[in-house]
Amino acid sequence: QVQLVESGGGLVQAGGSLRLSCAASGRTFSNYAMGWFRQAPGKDRDIVAAISWSSGASTAYADSVKGRFTISRDNAKNTVYLQMNSLKPEDTAVYYCAVCGASYSGSCYYSRQYWGQGTQVTVSS
Repeated sequence: QVQLVESGGGLVQAGGSLRLSCAASGRTFSNYAMGWFRQAPGKDRDIVAAISWSSGASTAYADSVKGRFTISRDNAKNTVYLQMNSLKPEDTAVYYCAVCGASYSGSCYYSRQYWGQGTQVTVSS
């Protein structure tokens, strides 16, 4: 059974940092891109960042988080991370990780195979 478990969310003041983790189990996803998404109340789930299958290979970011967030992965641990710095109140949302449909980061924009259950991030002003 495939399972993605996010952790690391919480409450932080504006300007602070959080590091989210997403651990995958049930099978290995080293050949697939992975992504982080977020959904604020009343809004659609949007992509935040994506990373291709190979550690250190291509990444992609939403314009709103460029320069503040960094996505990385450790295929040996079947884990993907999202380092979030300089957090703003508008970053408040439930953050989800996903296994995307192909090996390249762009696939995360249109194809997701599996989702985690989400972790809440709240940024106070």
